[in-house]
Parts: sequence; structure tokens; C-alpha cells
Amino acid sequence: MSFLKTLENRRTIYALGKNVEAEKAIATIKEAVRFSPTAFNSQTGRVLILTGEAQDKLWGEIVATELKAAMEAQGAPESAWDSTKTKLEGFKAAFGTALFFEDQAVVKGLQEQFALYAENFPVWSEQGSGIITVNAWTALSEIGLGANLQHYNPLIDEAVAKEWNIPENWKLRGQLVFGSIEAPAGDKTFVEDDERFIIAD
Repeated sequence: MSFLKTLENRRTIYALGKNVEAEKAIATIKEAVRFSPTAFNSQTGRVLILTGEAQDKLWGEIVATELKAAMEAQGAPESAWDSTKTKLEGFKAAFGTALFFEDQAVVKGLQEQFALYAENFPVWSEQGSGIITVNAWTALSEIGLGANLQHYNPLIDEAVAKEWNIPENWKLRGQLVFGSIEAPAGDKTFVEDDERFIIAD
């Protein structure tokens, strides 16, 4: 399969199941992160991979509890929570979740070491996080798994850190839910080329 075809096959899949070869999926995520480029080879990305009971706890307890409390505080109607709960149950039904963090201690160290570029390192860190996330997502797609990317941070940061002893300097950036594909993605639309590209020679 060509690289571009692999990119084409990477889609947002919400109907996910648990029919997954655990060791292969986890190894795939690790390799994708390991070989992803970072500014100054800083390797600031950190990953917490949850499966089994930990996966259930994240979506069935932590996210559900924190999100419901936040919605109630904002005065959201109960009907809004009902639809949100259904969505969270879909994430819980997946095999696992890879939570992507950025190590702020490394970022700060680079800022101190290379003062000329200090203001750039947080930006490069965010770019690095995006790179490892999409590379892991694409690699999972290549082995036949589906995934969708969520961002319940910073709402869940404190609870996640407490539950899994996350170092204080790790900053949560996203949650990649993954599992077996139980239903395909829908059609995808694209912005016209003349709105996205400028070609100069």
C-alpha cells in the first residue's frame, strides 16, 4: 500500500469494538511515536495507553463525571447529557485509548538551553504532538483498526493524573480512541484546491 493510500484510509471512525490484537496495536502506537520527527530531536511526546478496565474507567467514570459536572454548572438541560452519555458509551466500547501528553520539563529545558528560540519551543511542542498523534492514528489504520480523536483536556487532566500517577510536567493534549471497525466512516468532503494551495515557480 502506498503512503498516500494509507493517509486516505485513515478516517474518523466512531463505531469501534474490542476485536483487537493488543500487543500488535500497542507496539504499533509505540513505533509510530518513536519514529516521529520532533524539533531538535526533543522527543517531548509522552503516551498513556489504556485498555480493559482502565479504558472503562476513563470513559465510564472519569470523563463522564467531570463532563456531567461541567454541563450542570453551565445549566445544560438533562436532555443534553443524555446524548453526551451515549457518545461516551461509544468511546468506552472501543478497545483502548492513547492519551498524548507533552513533557513541559523538556520544553522548558530547551528554552533555557537555546534562548534565541525560546518562544518557539512551545509551538514546536504542539506541532510534535500533532505529528505523533496523526502518525499513530495512520499506523493503526494501516493494520486495520479505526480511531477517533477527542479533546476532553483540560477538563479531565487532574483526574487522569491522579488515577494513573502522571508526572506533573506532562501536559495532556488529546485522546485517541481506537478499536476494531464496526461500521465504516461516511463520505468525506474537501475544500477546493484553489482555496488551499498557491503554486509559484
